[in-house]
Amino acid sequence: MAGNENSTYEGFTAEERAAMKDHAQEQKKAARRASREEKAAEAERDVLAKIAEMEDSDRIMAERVHAVIRATAPALEPRLWYGMPAYALDGKVVCHFQNASKFKTRYATLGFSDVANLDEGTMWPVAFALTEVTPEVEERITALVKQAVS
Repeated sequence: MAGNENSTYEGFTAEERAAMKDHAQEQKKAARRASREEKAAEAERDVLAKIAEMEDSDRIMAERVHAVIRATAPALEPRLWYGMPAYALDGKVVCHFQNASKFKTRYATLGFSDVANLDEGTMWPVAFALTEVTPEVEERITALVKQAVS
C-alpha cells in the first residue's frame, strides 16, 4: 500500500470470511427449495432460527425489529443475507439487522440498501445504531420501513 510501508494487507477478518460462507450456504439452500410458498416459509424459519442463536441483548432487539418490520411491511420477505436477518422486496434486500456480535461491534445495526426509498435531498442515513428497541425506536423503525417500501 502506498504511503504506509509498515502496513500489510492481511485479507478478510474471520468474521467477514464467516459471513461470506453464510451467504454461499444461503444461496445453495434457496436454490434447492421448491415452491414460492415453501421458500417463503423456510426462509422465515431460517431468520427466526438465526435470531434465536443470538446473544440475549441482540436477540431481544432482533425479535422486536423482526416483529415491527413484518407488521409494517408484510410484502417484505424475510431471508438470511450474509448470515443476518434481512427483508427483501422482489428478491432484493431492502433492510437488514446486524447483531453487535456479528462483527464484534459495540452496537447492533439496522441497515437499508440502495433499494430502500429513503432519499432525502443529496444525503441521507442508511444505517442506524441500535442499543435498545424502545417504543420510540419501534415508531422510528416503522416510519423508516414504510418510507423504504413506498
